[in-house]
Amino acid sequence: MDKSDPVSRLWERAFYIIAAILFMITFTEASAKMNERTFKLPKTVGIWTRPDSPQMVNSSNIFDYMDGAGELYLAYRFKKLEVYKYTATGREYIEVEIYFMETPNDAFGLLSHDWGGESVDLRASRPETIKASRPPLARALYGAGLLRIWSGSVYARIMATRQTPESKKAVLSLGRTIAGWDKLSNEPDLLNVLTDEIADGWKLKFDSIRYFHTQLVLNIFYYLSLENILNLDRSAEAVTATYEKTGGEKSEKARILFVKYSTPEKASRALDLFRQSYIPESAAANTKIGTNEEPAFFQVEDGWL
Repeated sequence: MDKSDPVSRLWERAFYIIAAILFMITFTEASAKMNERTFKLPKTVGIWTRPDSPQMVNSSNIFDYMDGAGELYLAYRFKKLEVYKYTATGREYIEVEIYFMETPNDAFGLLSHDWGGESVDLRASRPETIKASRPPLARALYGAGLLRIWSGSVYARIMATRQTPESKKAVLSLGRTIAGWDKLSNEPDLLNVLTDEIADGWKLKFDSIRYFHTQLVLNIFYYLSLENILNLDRSAEAVTATYEKTGGEKSEKARILFVKYSTPEKASRALDLFRQSYIPESAAANTKIGTNEEPAFFQVEDGWL
């Protein structure tokens, strides 16, 4: 067919339009199926039995299920929650909360809120390799009857209202089912900026690592300001951690915060806003803002920012 012919060009355009429509239909169906994903949890575990269907929670009714805590999950790009309650006559119950997040990074961020508890390996029978510049952080933590899990784009909480050897066995069994559902995900790439040690003897405290997006969550870890002076939103990625130096008369600690913005323009606006709000003397001095090749440093009272 002669491509210079108007009819040929018309057919060619029609072909690309049809292909684009088919792609959109396929993508929409795939997205819908992803939103419809549900776990096949066992009907019974030990002496406990669950109902046929879970309680469903989404962004429109999350505050009916949990009061103020709903803001935290929405800040991590929450999609939906499935709640299962396993009961047994005359015994404590076991509650399973499965949070479906937008990305594995969001699910990791929720786990990073608290590294307390015993690290447990729920995937020992499924050895997999992941990309990591250092030993990976925990993917499941258990303590006082509560198991918290990061698995792919899912964050889960399994809690026995009273811890017994029998309930712990059931909780871990349910955890293995959830942990085996998705492929093992890498930790957020932004964590690679955290080296094990910096300068002279400053060592990273691994249990201080927190990953997040928004100012609301930052203020939970470290209160910076009532206003959003870092211009954070859900398109940004941020990690904060503490470095500690020991060996002197007393230990010293320093908190580091890294933010990756979706565009250079957003990063530049955030730096301007932070300087004006937090170190106005540097903004008044019109200090040159750095570039990729020449970072900017602003002196503060007893160190460098």
